[in-house]
Amino acid sequence: MDNTTLTTLAGIMEYAVPILFAAIGENFIEKSGITNLSVNGAILLTAMAGFVVALNTGSLLLGFLIGALIGMAVAAVVAFSSITLRQSQVAIGFILATLCRDLAYFLGAPYNNKPGIFLTKMPIDFLVDIPVIGPIFFNHHILVYASYVFIILAYFYLYKTRPGLELQGIGERPAAAYNRGVNVNLQRYVYTLVGGALIGLAGPMYSLAVKIGWSGQLSGLDGVGWIALAITIFGGWNPLRVAFGAYFFAGLQQLGITLQSNTQIPIQILQAAPFPLMIFTLLLVNIGRAEWVERELAAMPEKPRVVLSKILRTIRTSPPASLGVPFERE
Repeated sequence: MDNTTLTTLAGIMEYAVPILFAAIGENFIEKSGITNLSVNGAILLTAMAGFVVALNTGSLLLGFLIGALIGMAVAAVVAFSSITLRQSQVAIGFILATLCRDLAYFLGAPYNNKPGIFLTKMPIDFLVDIPVIGPIFFNHHILVYASYVFIILAYFYLYKTRPGLELQGIGERPAAAYNRGVNVNLQRYVYTLVGGALIGLAGPMYSLAVKIGWSGQLSGLDGVGWIALAITIFGGWNPLRVAFGAYFFAGLQQLGITLQSNTQIPIQILQAAPFPLMIFTLLLVNIGRAEWVERELAAMPEKPRVVLSKILRTIRTSPPASLGVPFERE
């Protein structure tokens, strides 16, 4: 395998990390029944704040910590507005997304294009020397290695532990969970804050490790949060499928970067291409529930109908039954 291919594949592992953490964080929030549309603004604000704090203190750890705290604070507003005040989760999310984005550009203006510290690579001895696999998976900074473990832990927690099963219950049938002794609204608060902290980490992951630095509107981060939301849906609220979606999107980004030097296609088209492709993929995921699709399938010969039906069932997703629905004790 040539060096260009290895570099591209290694880049996918790195570029996927921030969106992976953000999407799995959103996955936990939505699994609890809360719709959080503030992700895009939260990533922009925490990318700026994490970079500024790390630059002024010389501490990467503080940069990531402030990102998690800001993400948690934004999520707390979502939780309080939707759970306690019972306001529209969609409206609150859109307002916060816009507010956080504009705050990031305004407060971060003095720091645009300033050089700062960043996370360095930590190749894993012996493993990095494995042909093909080593350079792709084991020649990164510590956050990439943490993401491998995080995917497994998130899946195990959600599907193999009692708290994870309770989390699914409060998103699917909150009344039944409440009757079993689960404090639904308290749990929704907790998971919204935890998910917000994970989303908040995604910002500094960009500005301190992937797209190093802060360049305001030229940072190229506006829109990433909406992709994280799309990947949550694409992944069917399952951490493993969400992770696949994150790697898929990162692959599209890396493909655009690789093609920039090998094609005459304008760079703006290559940079924007992953977004409509993800939207198209999202449409494919949800198209199986459409009535006209069922009619078309019914009119097809048996063999292709069976094959297409299996494919559609495999990629089809269904949101938590109580997503966006406030819970009231009877």
